[in-house]
Amino acid sequence: MDRKNNVSRRRFLGTSAAAAAGITILPSNTIAGLGHKAPSDKLNIAAVGIGGMGFANLKNMETENIVALCDVDWGYSKRVFEHYPNAKKYKDWRKMYDEMGDQFDAVLVATADHSHAAAAAHAMTLGKHVYVQKPLTHSVYESRLLTKLADKYQVATQMGNQAHQAKAFARPANGCGTEKLVILPKSKLSRIVRFGHKA
Repeated sequence: MDRKNNVSRRRFLGTSAAAAAGITILPSNTIAGLGHKAPSDKLNIAAVGIGGMGFANLKNMETENIVALCDVDWGYSKRVFEHYPNAKKYKDWRKMYDEMGDQFDAVLVATADHSHAAAAAHAMTLGKHVYVQKPLTHSVYESRLLTKLADKYQVATQMGNQAHQAKAFARPANGCGTEKLVILPKSKLSRIVRFGHKA
């Protein structure tokens, strides 16, 4: 019996779709190997307090998606809003968290010094990773609270202290006298302590 090589329309479309998917859906490490970050590997960042140091911090996060910006002083923050035109704008971080909490992965907090802990603590309870500009807290109580929240919600946290983040600063500190940089493993909040002293 002589069979003709009949290919049904359904079979042709199915095979073509599978081949196209194999070409267009690449693992993120393939794209990263080309020097690019896959869109699915980018974090969605929300920022609270963007007019001053917050803007400088945001510029260092531009490889990620800046999705929401919050500041009480829209006049001072105008240049930041213009720099990130696709980010949604807010005056109240609580409203931003309520409306967009499911649309961002991490929060930058660079508000006035006395108000860092409230915005950071609330973000952690939502399971968001947090970068907080110095000072981290206003009191020892707030510091302990943030440490407990980071442990409880298993989120990554960091306090911004530009002078201490530079490699040039870390090198001499590790080699001078009895001072040494120590990362305490108990919490995801990193601290610098003097070698030989309890934290």
